[in-house]
Amino acid sequence: MKNIAAGIDVGGTNTVIGMVDSDGKCWYKTSISTPGYDDAAVFVHEIARIIKEYFLSNTTSNLVGIGIGAPNGNYYNGSIEFAPNLKWKGVVPLVGLFRQHFDVPVVLTNDANAAAIGEMVYGNAKGMKNFIEITLGTGVGSGIVVDANMVYGHDGFAGEIGHAIVFPGGRVCGCGRSGCLEAYCSASGIVKTYNDLLARDGKKTEGEITPYKISKLAEKGDKTAISTYEYTGEILGLGLSNSVAHTSPEAIFIFGGIANAGELLFKPLKESFEKYLLQVYRNKISILPSGIMENDAAILGAASLVWKQ
Repeated sequence: MKNIAAGIDVGGTNTVIGMVDSDGKCWYKTSISTPGYDDAAVFVHEIARIIKEYFLSNTTSNLVGIGIGAPNGNYYNGSIEFAPNLKWKGVVPLVGLFRQHFDVPVVLTNDANAAAIGEMVYGNAKGMKNFIEITLGTGVGSGIVVDANMVYGHDGFAGEIGHAIVFPGGRVCGCGRSGCLEAYCSASGIVKTYNDLLARDGKKTEGEITPYKISKLAEKGDKTAISTYEYTGEILGLGLSNSVAHTSPEAIFIFGGIANAGELLFKPLKESFEKYLLQVYRNKISILPSGIMENDAAILGAASLVWKQ
């Protein structure tokens, strides 16, 4: 009998479900649309159906637990609490909902924390005891590892670097405050920067714009697109330089589709990062792309919660 943990990555756009063994091999992966479910209970019911169907079809496999990475996921009480990028408002008792369907351990953590655990166990952070994982996507998430342990804080919500304010009174963030790092370096933040720069030059956006399209325009020499990534890198470098003062990490890993822009993002990011760092930290901390394929880091990290428990 092969023991399998279900790893679930709840994102603002998609939720990915993977069946992972103790060696980190993903035997099956599928996804559903997160905003397609107005009711969290219906959302959980659909995921439960997918998991149960997998094990009905794979009778030599045994479900040993369910690990979940979700925005504003609280490791201590198993709830999603006031997630700005999800439809479900307030406190959602996600672990409790899953336990209505399964009699196995169910563990929840923040989606960026899950990505950090995946990086530590299977990715480029192997052997590191102090690092930060930054997830760039619908929002800006972060998972902080100190002395080889995840940092959760007293209430489970430590590590919200995306909601550190970089511009007091700046752009309105999804959390309801103004000037958060997320308002500038998330997917929607990058698009807003591009549109603002176009408007400044008296131009208009043509068609749907995404960070991917902006990166492709930049690769072709589009000045507005290049400036967009330079500005994004500048602000992200500022935000990350401040986070270093708290934990003095060995490295910072950038995970998510936006990181696929490569040097368009990393070059201005690294330059800004070193510029804003306190002198004692300069030239000591690497900024690196994630060593795990997009989506897989959070799945593997979520599944590894089960094996660790």
